[in-house]
Amino acid sequence: MSQSADAPHTAHTFTNDALGNDDATALAERIRNREVSVTEVTQAAIDRLHIAEPLVHGVIAERYEQMLGAASKLDKEKSLADTPFFTGVPTFIKDNTNVAGMPTRQGSQAVPPGHLVEDTSPFAQQMLAQGFLCLGKSTMPEFGFNASTEPVHDAPTRTPWNLAFSSGASSGGAAALVASGAVPIAHANDGGGSIRIPAACCGLVGLKPTRGRVIDNDAAKSLPINILSDGVVTRSVRDTANFIYQAEQYFRNPKLPTIGKVDGPSTKRLRIGLVIDSINGHKTDDMTRQTVEATARKLEAQGHTIEPVTTPANSQFPDDFAMYWALLAFGMKLNGRKITHSGFDKRQVDGLTEGLDKMFKRGFWKMPAVLWRLRRARFEYADAIKDLDAVLTPTLGHTTPKLDHLTPKVPFDVLFDRLTRYANFTPLANVTGSPALSIPMAMTPENLPISVQFMGKHGDERTLLELAFALESEYSPWAAPRG
Repeated sequence: MSQSADAPHTAHTFTNDALGNDDATALAERIRNREVSVTEVTQAAIDRLHIAEPLVHGVIAERYEQMLGAASKLDKEKSLADTPFFTGVPTFIKDNTNVAGMPTRQGSQAVPPGHLVEDTSPFAQQMLAQGFLCLGKSTMPEFGFNASTEPVHDAPTRTPWNLAFSSGASSGGAAALVASGAVPIAHANDGGGSIRIPAACCGLVGLKPTRGRVIDNDAAKSLPINILSDGVVTRSVRDTANFIYQAEQYFRNPKLPTIGKVDGPSTKRLRIGLVIDSINGHKTDDMTRQTVEATARKLEAQGHTIEPVTTPANSQFPDDFAMYWALLAFGMKLNGRKITHSGFDKRQVDGLTEGLDKMFKRGFWKMPAVLWRLRRARFEYADAIKDLDAVLTPTLGHTTPKLDHLTPKVPFDVLFDRLTRYANFTPLANVTGSPALSIPMAMTPENLPISVQFMGKHGDERTLLELAFALESEYSPWAAPRG
């Protein structure tokens, strides 16, 4: 990790060990072929975590020794040829998803420490059935409400590309660990951009699947509108494609078209809508705008047709989503003991949760109309893009902020305004249930990735993955020398 005196402080841990520079797909193949043992891979990941973790702070709980034991058992198997695709690949599960024998604190000091859950959540079962070894739980902001992983009771999580800046959120710990090289893939979930935002901040691929594509966790089932989707953050498009394909082998929703195996770009020429500025009136910053425009030109050079379009949503959508966001905070404060743990202490929630709760109480009378409009958003979106194959947008309204810009210690009104200027392109896909994918396409002078987002039609992850494959062949931060 050596660098010049004027270079940003980074935390990439790639070295000539058992993990090497492999993505999860290559690593799984080497394990399956016995080119490297699972124990060697697991130990290499642990060694890298010891280097990365003090710098990025992406781990909230670990079980390294237990996974070394599991690795040893796998190495004693006669053959790994018929084991699940990602057998032996190290990973992390986000702190809002249960893994039996580990704590789940939702990134909040309101949830007491020390309690170990008894059951593994449905999605975690679907993910771990692919053969991953879960080394621990990754950090997140309180209840996933913030767009930066800066809990008031703990150290912030930093992007490995420049440690003065945010890793994004709410899957910020997962993204930091993958981007640092400690693990090649990690669990993430997304209720307003929480896969795509940290992927953008950390130069990763982040796919929010179509609603219902993977097994819903309990929290999703209890919502008046299910805005939650689970997935992963990765350093390669093929890892994301292989993960979603393997997940489909475990559970396939008969109401959705099958994705199937996506191995690379398609030869089909597409009509792609282009949106650069947010519906909420905040102008996208210059570097992000230039990145989206440059991506559009690359797509045109590949033979696609780019058409500037308006955001495929009702003009009231930003305010409606904000009220729904506030409803979730109100519900968490009210029912935290049922949702998290009997020892939940609502007096310990952070300033963002508190502010959202108060915002809901001031405007709760609006909720019937808000919910009606949000339920209609799926159909309005589908109608708006019926003649398009995908929509290209920025992932975020501006480049990655420095730490403290989005801390919940900032006065709520200031923080809320900053969040609406920053995380203003991602929520639409959560409400509509459509798939959306973030992919890095440029770097700032501060060594920070800039990403673009593709939004697709309901059930059409395949088109987004094929577009990402085509662009990855032209640009990827992981193709450049690492600091």
